[in-house]
Amino acid sequence: KNLCVIIPCFNEENRIQKNLFLKFLNDYPKNRIVFINDGSNDNTFTILNHLKAKKGDQVIILNNKKNLGKAESVRKGMLFAHENFKNTHIGYLDADLSSSFDEFLRVAKQLSKKTLFVFGSRILKLDNKISRKKYRFIIGRFIATLISNMLKFSVYDTQCGCKVFDYKLITVIFEKKFISKWLFDVEIFFRLRRQYGKQKLKELVKEIPLEVWIDTPDSRVSFLYFFKIWSDLFKINQKYN
Repeated sequence: KNLCVIIPCFNEENRIQKNLFLKFLNDYPKNRIVFINDGSNDNTFTILNHLKAKKGDQVIILNNKKNLGKAESVRKGMLFAHENFKNTHIGYLDADLSSSFDEFLRVAKQLSKKTLFVFGSRILKLDNKISRKKYRFIIGRFIATLISNMLKFSVYDTQCGCKVFDYKLITVIFEKKFISKWLFDVEIFFRLRRQYGKQKLKELVKEIPLEVWIDTPDSRVSFLYFFKIWSDLFKINQKYN
């Protein structure tokens, strides 16, 4: 199936690698990218328009007049793709391509009639290259353990920004707004569990170790945000459990 990739963007002028986006679109002319310019106040919108000028209908730009956050931007893009590109696999990546298009395509190939949601996982192995800031790795593992306990099944990495969905799951997951601007990935699992039950969810979902992940120097999740995570997790747990 064709792929549509959602890319949320906020002040990304120094992080968008235009050549990588153009290569992906040139190599796969039936695939599309939907950029959501989330109220950027730098040259992000200009850069996105340059990409659109080169690739035409393969590039779609949705423009938020003010910053709505990653969760709402991704949700908006997913629903747009669902409405406009029927029978397509739809996923999202971070604008800095910490997870590359090659990884995205490799993960997407795991979708099948039975597996409707696949996501990359930053599991450290002997034969992969996962480069993350130490404090983010430590806090991430602690949070992942809490989330697995909340979900009542094991997920190694809910927060990796490389996820692909079968078309039919989009409205189930993205129809309603998320509680958290940054932990919306966690809510995805809770919404699927509520819709299908824990056992069926395990059959629908596949976690795939990434071969390469590189944290970019200009990472948007600040150390201070990790203090807010606890209140977001509490709200999510209250709603879904």
